Formats: sequence, structure tokens, C-alpha cells
Amino acid sequence: MGTIYYGGSATPIHIEDRALAHLKVVIATKLRRNESFTVSWQHPEGEPEGRSTLWLHPSIPLRFVFDDAEPPQLSRQWIEDLANSANSSGGIQMISEEVTVSE
Repeated sequence: MGTIYYGGSATPIHIEDRALAHLKVVIATKLRRNESFTVSWQHPEGEPEGRSTLWLHPSIPLRFVFDDAEPPQLSRQWIEDLANSANSSGGIQMISEEVTVSE
């Protein structure tokens, strides 16, 4: 389970490592362009039910912490799906990875 630390908040945000690796690519791209946006997700099991939204701004410190030492292989499609949601008025919606199986 990966963790995001944002700004001065001592409250960590827990996101599965593979999802966080993909989210990091999209967030870094947006912040590098000096763009502000939101990220929304449903709370994981073990936390109170509900959902949260975080406003991300390039001037606010952000740290990604991964449990796995090795980065996962990234899915171009998942990154594109997250990036498309990032460019919408609703901001990034943490969506599940769509896995297609070739037969």
C-alpha cells in the first residue's frame, strides 16, 4: 500500500502501489505544466466509508512513498484514462485499471 503526503498534513493518503505509480505519472505531468487540479478516490477497506477529494497545486509539497522497492510496469492505457479524467472539470477520478485479455 503506497502513501501520499500532501502539504503540511500529517494524515497520510493510502493508495495501492500499482495505482499510485500510475497516478504519480499523471500528477507529475500536470504539476510540471504548473496546472492545479483535483484528485478524487473512494476510501480503501479498513478506513471509514466514503470518498475524498484533494486539491493539488504546484506550490504545495507532495511526496509519494511506495512499499514495493521495484516500480511496476506501467499501463499506457491506464495513464491515458487517468490523464483524460485529469483534464475534465471533475479532475482525476481514481479509476480501476481496465485489463484486456487477448485471445
